[in-house]
Amino acid sequence: MNQIAYEDFTLFMSALKFGAHKHRWQRRKDAEQTPYFNHPINVAEVLWGSGAVRDITILTAALLHDVIEDTETLPDEVERDFGKVVRSLILEVTDDKSLPKETRKELQVQHAPHLSPGAKLIKIADKICNIKDVIYSPPPNWSIERRLEYLAWAERVVKAMNGCNERLEEEFYRLLKEGRERLGGSRWK
Repeated sequence: MNQIAYEDFTLFMSALKFGAHKHRWQRRKDAEQTPYFNHPINVAEVLWGSGAVRDITILTAALLHDVIEDTETLPDEVERDFGKVVRSLILEVTDDKSLPKETRKELQVQHAPHLSPGAKLIKIADKICNIKDVIYSPPPNWSIERRLEYLAWAERVVKAMNGCNERLEEEFYRLLKEGRERLGGSRWK
């Protein structure tokens, strides 16, 4: 069995604590309004389990991937506590919330092929977690059509990063197929 270095475990646990604190008042949009920080934990878990990612910097950035976008956390704060590489990975996957939603979504598609390898891994794992939520625990006000539109958009983002991690891509496309079948969306292929 692989041993995890003490420093790596300490960094990861520090990020877990930091992220949980920063997202402590937030809830997901699902019907259960689950604690928001469950999502970044799930993203790190997908990287570790489905993607076989063992790079502690990528796993740490996965735990914190929404902290700049969705909290009052500044990039310098992340860099101070977790280093330049973690900060850089997070900034690569962070949307500019000052832009309209449709613009942000289109920019994700455009930027996806140009992300660093580590940021691509986080982005794919994030999309896996998001489509799983859209399929099985969507926001209560989302219609089937809106859910299928989300799946189609997520597919565009992931297609733009093909070749990044075969295991993650297989998991994404398996879930995408499952979601379309479940939601009756064969026309969205």
